[in-house]
Amino acid sequence: MKKTKQVKKAFLIVLGFLFALNLSAQERTISGKVTSTDDPLGLPGVNIIIKGTTKGVSTDMDGAYTINVPNNNAVLVFKYIGFLTKEVTVGTNKTIDVVLSADVSNLDEVVVVGYGSQKKSDITGSVSSVKSEELTAFPVADATQALQGRAAGVVVQSNNGGEPGAPISIKIRGNTSINASSDPLIVVDGFVGASMPQANDIESMEVLKDASATAIYGSRGSNGVVLVTTKKGKKGRLSVEVNSTYAVQNTSNSIDLLNADEFADYQNQIRTNKGNTSPYVQGTADTDWQDLIYSAGSTQNHQFSFSGGSDNINFYASTNYFKQDGIILNSDYTKMSFLSNIDAQVTDKLKLGLNLSGSRGTKNGASTKSNGSVSAGGDDIITLAMRYAPDQPVYNDDGSYNYGNTVGDPVDNPYAIAKERIDETKTDNFLANFYANYEIIKDLSFKTTYGFSTKNSTNGIYLPSVLTQTAGGDNGRASVETDKETTILSENYLTYKKELGKGNLTLLAGYSYQKTVSENFYMEATGFISDAFSYYGLGAATTVLQPDASISTVEIQSQFGRINYDFDDKYLFTATVRRDGASNFAANEKYAIFPSAALGWKLSNEDFLKDSEKISELKLRGSYGVTGNPSIGAYESLARFETIYASSNGETVSAITPEQPENPNLKWESSYQTNFGVDLGLFNSRIKLSLDYYNIDTKDLILTDNSITEYLGYTGDDILANVGEINNKGFEISLTTRNISNDNFRWTTDFNWATNKNKVVNLVNDADLFYDATPSYFSHDRSYVLRVGEEVGLFWGYDYAGVFQGGTAPDGTATLSGGVAGDPLFRDVDDSGSITEADRTTIGNPNPDYTFGITNNFSYKNFDLSIFLQGSQGGDIFNLTNVQLFNGDANTTKEYYNNAWTATNTDTDMPRVGNNSNREISSRFVEDGSYVRLKNIALAYNLPSDVVEKFGMQNVRLAMSAQNLLTFTKYSGLDPEVSYYGSEGNNNTASNTAQGFDFGNYPTVKTVSVSLSVKF
Repeated sequence: MKKTKQVKKAFLIVLGFLFALNLSAQERTISGKVTSTDDPLGLPGVNIIIKGTTKGVSTDMDGAYTINVPNNNAVLVFKYIGFLTKEVTVGTNKTIDVVLSADVSNLDEVVVVGYGSQKKSDITGSVSSVKSEELTAFPVADATQALQGRAAGVVVQSNNGGEPGAPISIKIRGNTSINASSDPLIVVDGFVGASMPQANDIESMEVLKDASATAIYGSRGSNGVVLVTTKKGKKGRLSVEVNSTYAVQNTSNSIDLLNADEFADYQNQIRTNKGNTSPYVQGTADTDWQDLIYSAGSTQNHQFSFSGGSDNINFYASTNYFKQDGIILNSDYTKMSFLSNIDAQVTDKLKLGLNLSGSRGTKNGASTKSNGSVSAGGDDIITLAMRYAPDQPVYNDDGSYNYGNTVGDPVDNPYAIAKERIDETKTDNFLANFYANYEIIKDLSFKTTYGFSTKNSTNGIYLPSVLTQTAGGDNGRASVETDKETTILSENYLTYKKELGKGNLTLLAGYSYQKTVSENFYMEATGFISDAFSYYGLGAATTVLQPDASISTVEIQSQFGRINYDFDDKYLFTATVRRDGASNFAANEKYAIFPSAALGWKLSNEDFLKDSEKISELKLRGSYGVTGNPSIGAYESLARFETIYASSNGETVSAITPEQPENPNLKWESSYQTNFGVDLGLFNSRIKLSLDYYNIDTKDLILTDNSITEYLGYTGDDILANVGEINNKGFEISLTTRNISNDNFRWTTDFNWATNKNKVVNLVNDADLFYDATPSYFSHDRSYVLRVGEEVGLFWGYDYAGVFQGGTAPDGTATLSGGVAGDPLFRDVDDSGSITEADRTTIGNPNPDYTFGITNNFSYKNFDLSIFLQGSQGGDIFNLTNVQLFNGDANTTKEYYNNAWTATNTDTDMPRVGNNSNREISSRFVEDGSYVRLKNIALAYNLPSDVVEKFGMQNVRLAMSAQNLLTFTKYSGLDPEVSYYGSEGNNNTASNTAQGFDFGNYPTVKTVSVSLSVKF
């Protein structure tokens, strides 16, 4: 019996040993690396847990991990704050590398606000965030371009189509001014009024839209604020990144014009209709002038950056080279830039940082968008290529340029202008911004910043004597203009953060001082023996015209404060106040106070919703505040004199005359804004929706005071006063959906939609204000109007009523003087029986009904695809190009040539050729400007990590993309995104009110690009 027990005991020991041996054989070690879709360097601190147990490990600084698993059926759970949790079955794998995706539903995402940051879930104002990958989706010279269609209520447009280096216009929630700037305030890493950095250097961009968000910037917040945060170094090993893009570009459209034979027939028809019996003498050539001035363009963008850090210091540095060769001959833009950020934790309490950036841009411009202020021969290349007779050659027999345009005004050969005219602009920017942050006591910190920036620009223009119409009589003409702007900025503020029971309190109080000095020099000369030295040969000119120089200084000092309080993570309160004083305003109005307040309610955290399976977020927001607009020049409120030439004893002498009287009460424009918003998340925030309604009343508009009588003798035509009011109201929708998300395939959609309705509430004496956006040689002085009760910038002209068929005109219509069958009919507004100035009326509205953008992102294993559509609905365009081309003294379109009224073709809406309209401004040329554009489509491939690691790399990404590939529109011109200002020029008033005019714009380009990104 005893022996039997011993045998059983031995058997159990052996069995247990074998069982343990079997367990040991199944248990094995798994290793790998955890990275993210945005950072292949590795994520430190990721928690890896064996599902169903408490056993787990964390990744090291490089994202690496090692863990023992019991068997092949074990499931590893990867968790990291801000990223989607991922589960992986071990199987027979020995190495498991995991890529985590950012959790778009994460409510604890931190966004930058003025002078600080907040959790996105605690924001009470209207703020749109644009991700870094959206800004780099396609190559751009200015990151501002990448904002187009990305944020609701933000309208972005080039000031001149696809011109290399063209300025970019941003409008947030419409135009809130008439005579002052409507551009938003740009703040880069805390520096107010900085230049936009390169897209590849930007970490995030926030657009502050309502007064609750912008009032912290007080007198400069009425047009919205764009906050830019550049990239910083991260703790860990050194990271090196190279991004390179090359693109080819072509014009997206051209006008279908007549060839030489058709042109000769067209001119003969005109002569017949005008009673001219002598036939048109056709030239020997057949020249397509549009084809000559256009060429294939290209863009290349190369960036090199490196970054890293330790426990106490981190750094990021980059350099960038951008070059664009335009699609018009001799138009190009080159920009070289650098950026460096250093942050150092000197002690537990003291942190220091330094931001440095600089750039040099060189732009060679083509002559486009001429305002007609020079002689007719100096018009722009685009319209000249449409006007110039196609039966004329490029060169004469002796090799000189042909200037034998046979109809209309004598003009320069468009090809000669493209080849010979020099228009070069060199721009230098430098910014240095230092900060120190010190924790005085627990919860209380002090931050001081000191920044310096300088912008220098030189524009040189040279018109050689071979351009006979514009410079031949002068033996060459040259001008040089330099602008220099120097800014210093000092800001100091305290931040106090404290938990108070269930509440969290943040207090901010600070002082800011900014000084900007602007200098300008201009010189022009004529008469050059040689063209060899271009505008650098001013010293050799025979005639130096009157030079000009100016200097101005603007200082702003401010005190500001903000309170943020949230109670029980349900009830939110924000209050802001800023007091600004500015030197450019009048003695009695140097200072103003700009307050705002906002409330938020997180309903989803209430007991009746917090356990909801459908609603993951529901927040109501409401705000009201006042912001200002100080964007006028220095000394506008002072009594001023101007210099004139006078005669004394038969000699010309300098004299002065009163230009404007003093206005001691000139002050800021103030915008009073109300905003109501809803943020909604459904199904664990797979669907996120934000709705905003706003109303903005801008009062005390800075307008020209036309009530000052002429007999007082003031020569200034822009004497300013605070008179007038406009209103903007609108609705915005932002929608993000996570449609599909699994291990291999993801599909997300971002959609935004916005409408803005503006109205002129009152003006000086409530009288209509008329402006003109036509070239000066059109001989018109009114093409759009500001009228109380109407939207801004309505087109003004005759209301076209069809073609006169002869006999008696239909009731309520008439022709211009001397009209015969085939001439245009117009509505007889005053019922006088004839068409006069009194019959002009509003004939179109350039303001769009709504704008939108939609992006679909797809990801399958190592491939990702992005499709971005952007568009505008409603909003008329005044086609001034057709006004010129249908006039008879230029080439014309085939559509007009084939459809114009004749005695045998009376069923048409197009008047006869050679009619009596004389470039009339009428609704005949107003067209629907709606469009939908495939803004960008991009396909990318990320090489597998096991492949790139063999070459010592972290990530290699190849991509191909296309921009402006398709445009769906009914507009007959070159492009529906137009921005022509005419004889008014590109000043504040023109850019705010002259909307929807098209004449000689640089065409938008189609682009196909390839790019390579490598990270080491």
